[in-house]
Amino acid sequence: MHDLTQLETPALVLERGKLERNIARMRDHLAKLKVGLRPHVKTAKSFDVARLALAGQPGGITVSTMKEAEQFFARGITNLLYAVGITPNKLDHVAALQKKGADITVILDNVESARMVAARGVALGTRFPALIEIDSDGHRSGVKPGDAVLVDIGRILESDGAQLRGILTHAGDSYNCDTVEKIRAMAAREREAVVQCAAQLRAAGLPCPIVSVGSTPTATYSEDLTGVTEVRAGVYMFFDLVMAGLNVCAIDDVAVSVLATVIGHQPDKNWIITDAGWMAMSRDRGTSSQRVDQGYGVVCDVAGRPLDDLIVASTNQEHGIIGRRGGGSIDVTQYPVGTLLRVLPNHACATAAQHDRYYVVDGGTAITAVWPRFSGW
Repeated sequence: MHDLTQLETPALVLERGKLERNIARMRDHLAKLKVGLRPHVKTAKSFDVARLALAGQPGGITVSTMKEAEQFFARGITNLLYAVGITPNKLDHVAALQKKGADITVILDNVESARMVAARGVALGTRFPALIEIDSDGHRSGVKPGDAVLVDIGRILESDGAQLRGILTHAGDSYNCDTVEKIRAMAAREREAVVQCAAQLRAAGLPCPIVSVGSTPTATYSEDLTGVTEVRAGVYMFFDLVMAGLNVCAIDDVAVSVLATVIGHQPDKNWIITDAGWMAMSRDRGTSSQRVDQGYGVVCDVAGRPLDDLIVASTNQEHGIIGRRGGGSIDVTQYPVGTLLRVLPNHACATAAQHDRYYVVDGGTAITAVWPRFSGW
């Protein structure tokens, strides 16, 4: 297949030029702040994408599944951060990767997990490097800044079966900010939380060589990263409509889309029906709480240009229902059966997870490469 018009649909399309510009923008921004980037590969799940993101970076990546750790280690990336709270049933897998030569770090946020990690390390004859997760925004997991339990966890990790490597936070509440000024304030809050916690550990005589922060919104709008050793971000490579709704990017920066075909119409309802339902797009409705609700995605022509306020207004498993944003009439004769359309996703991670490859284009419909991707745990 040499052109999008030859593909069976639905299919996942990746604009290489936009991908490379997005990566360069983040790289250059963080270089000015004198901090390295540890790309999060959970969105891409593709070595071809990761190698572009790693150019000019220290070489480590962030993963969210052990399958990602396995896949990227097999391609020669040895410095891995598994950035989801570790569970007992994964530690044997972590140890197996260590024995093969991986430098893999886990994270946790409680005394119980720290004791479990240390004990399992002793039992397996290894030491598990770990970061303590910090709650910088009240969004999800982590130790709250100033909590004395931080030092308790740190002391448990400085044992025969574990190794304290530092701290980590993720300002996920930045996704709920409705102005750029609030994102900047969140970025400052994220930094202040980890700097405070690093000082708390060091004052107790504990090591804290790694001070890791990260979310695409806060990474984009950070103005001062003093005291931070690395930034983690992932969706910045592709962007999506949620990021555009936060003014983290423009809609034209979104590098991924789903190719769909018109299979019918319901003129009395002003509907165009396609073969790309929620199995192709995902169920994510992340823009529903933003100023502009993009339904299940913005509809573009086959070259990726947005079309006249059309969105995927509703989905079934294999059917996408296109309507006009806010209602209104559509001349469905402009979109006959067989018309190819592309849909920009709300959440690039969730949409990409529905597909096993990227059809790479560069400003048109000619396919320049096919990059495999993987899913699962």
